[in-house]
Amino acid sequence: MEVRAKGQPLAAYHFDILVIGGGISGINSAYRLSTLLPNSSFAILEARHEIGGTWSQFNYPGVRSDSDLHTFGFKFNPWKSNNTIAKGESIMAYLRSTVKKFDLEKHFKFGQKVVAADWTDEQQQWRVEVDVTEAGQTTRAVYWTKWLICGTGYYSYEQPHDARIPGLQDFQGSVAHPQFWPKDLDYKGKKIVVIGSGATAITLMPALIDEGAGKVTQLQRSPSYVMNVPQMKPDEASWFERLMPTWLLLKWRRFINTLMPIIIYQFCISFPTRANNLLRSEAKKQLPEDFVLDPHLKPGYLPWQQRLCYCPDGDYFKCFESGRAAIVTDTIKTITRTEIELNSGNKLDADIIVTATGLQLRLFGGMAITVNGETVHMQNQYLWHFAMLTSLPNFGNIMGYWNHSWTLGSDISIRLFIRIIERMNKNGHTSAVPEMSEKDKQRKDAAASPLSSTYVKNGAAWLPKCKDGGPWTPRPNYFLDRWRVDWCDLDDGLKFKTVST
Repeated sequence: MEVRAKGQPLAAYHFDILVIGGGISGINSAYRLSTLLPNSSFAILEARHEIGGTWSQFNYPGVRSDSDLHTFGFKFNPWKSNNTIAKGESIMAYLRSTVKKFDLEKHFKFGQKVVAADWTDEQQQWRVEVDVTEAGQTTRAVYWTKWLICGTGYYSYEQPHDARIPGLQDFQGSVAHPQFWPKDLDYKGKKIVVIGSGATAITLMPALIDEGAGKVTQLQRSPSYVMNVPQMKPDEASWFERLMPTWLLLKWRRFINTLMPIIIYQFCISFPTRANNLLRSEAKKQLPEDFVLDPHLKPGYLPWQQRLCYCPDGDYFKCFESGRAAIVTDTIKTITRTEIELNSGNKLDADIIVTATGLQLRLFGGMAITVNGETVHMQNQYLWHFAMLTSLPNFGNIMGYWNHSWTLGSDISIRLFIRIIERMNKNGHTSAVPEMSEKDKQRKDAAASPLSSTYVKNGAAWLPKCKDGGPWTPRPNYFLDRWRVDWCDLDDGLKFKTVST
């Protein structure tokens, strides 16, 4: 690390591997690197004051996972609780205990936000500029690293999706965005309008009701599919599971929870009409008899064209039995000082407006990436095994699954990078960069994400692309990806170089 201090020359510190991001991906990477590449030096840079990433930042009422913890948790430190969906505070406790148990904290450097990275052919390394904040003071630092790996997730931590709600600035009540939930917001007994229909809105509704809100209205432009996920109680294990030793039970639960979402996803994609009917009929069974299903739970898309929303023990459906929860499907004309005027002519009174309108898609933590000083335009690059990008040597991007637990994809990525680094170390290579053959260039382009969610569509114009074949395809499923990590041909689409420095 280089820190410019008055009267002092720049001091350079080098790492073999630099990982950006101290969330799920960063923690998993720290474990894999420390155990599989024990002779390589590495550090994890985290802009926040602690580990956790998403789970450190999001503190809105009821915040929880939107996938099961048996696969969202780490393979090397299994989630041991029976419940598959967990609250944010439980997830943070699990992450902290994992870092402590495996002595990983020594690899993390907090308060360090990466702002730019430049690959230099001459030195065969990345020069990474970092803003370091300590005791309220920020200085610029520089890291040099052979490999740069991004575990920064897929959204902006500083700026949520701007839904451009007309008149919102005129509202005289409180306005809260779940990404930056005010700690001192008093909503007990208040009239709350939650704008949105995604996982966050589905989570907020029952939580706000349970915690004493006067009335909560979900205002949505278009509905989402919502699926009940029953939570297993401590004494509800099947006779089959009761016979298993703990180590085998944890492996079994991880396997089942890896397999079932793949089956559900494939069913929805292969039989969309049947999946639609099944999800809607199951929802109707759990709602009050007088609840009007259409249009409030009639999505304008087929299942898994957007991410399926889960609700543990049907808490979202149950909140409508309270008499204090409601759904309105409409669009906003404008917001006045005290109410929301809808295009239908109806009005909603509100003390508090919650804008659960989504995330702003952003890769690589928003840092500027250059190669030999030249800007790399990400929308023109292609993803190799959904983990590396053309034009970027020794650069890895950790991505989870769009339709499964994030950690499964995260682990696939870091294990692939480690396999590449091991080969480079063995053969004396200084760089590896994806390069497309003429045959692969003739393949049709494919979108990196199969989802049509608003945040994906808004960011699609500058996302890297995929192809419809070869090592350039979007991720198929975990089991095939897991096989590829160990057995894919690294020379197919990846060019190794040895340069004297």
